Amino acid sequence: MSTRILLVDDHPLVREGLRARLAQTPGIEVVGEAGDAEQAFARVAMLQPDLVLMDVGMKQVNGIELTARLREMHPALRVLMLSMYDNPEYVHRALAAGAMGYVLKEAPSEEIVEAIAAVAAGRQFLGSGLAATSGRPDNGRPLLSARESEILRCLADGMASKQVAETLGMSVRTVETHRQNIRRKLGLAGQAELIKYAVERCRGPA
Repeated sequence: MSTRILLVDDHPLVREGLRARLAQTPGIEVVGEAGDAEQAFARVAMLQPDLVLMDVGMKQVNGIELTARLREMHPALRVLMLSMYDNPEYVHRALAAGAMGYVLKEAPSEEIVEAIAAVAAGRQFLGSGLAATSGRPDNGRPLLSARESEILRCLADGMASKQVAETLGMSVRTVETHRQNIRRKLGLAGQAELIKYAVERCRGPA
């Protein structure tokens, strides 16, 4: 029997590319797509997929938080994270949220198919280069909360505190408080170091 997959990514071109990459693979059937959390909840309930191929860096509700909520509602659902971020912190948080695998978008098609097969069979799968670091997020540095990780991603995108506040629906003062907490947790001396860290960890290698 084919593994029935739902693609969840907020970029239509990415979903189109994934569908094309998987279309010719025996044993895999893409049954639907979702571009945000609301669509994901509806599609999972309607289509009952075996596996969700989930993007990490989505707007509004990120893929890690969405994974936790979907797994709470559908305990049998299996989730494979497909991400552009190789940040060990994201890998650790994704697995803690209930994902069974994590693979990079830039990985060869063969590796993505291998990951799908492993997760569909109930086995954990970490993509090339991720296994060695997944157990010690960010070289032992403390984990950030989901909200702090969202703010870090916004900073990596070049947003000022006011833009972050508008994007995430919070006050500028709250954003500034989160920025201070992130700096304290990560041991960063100032704002320049925070921005540098955000760009390096959230965007990854060029």
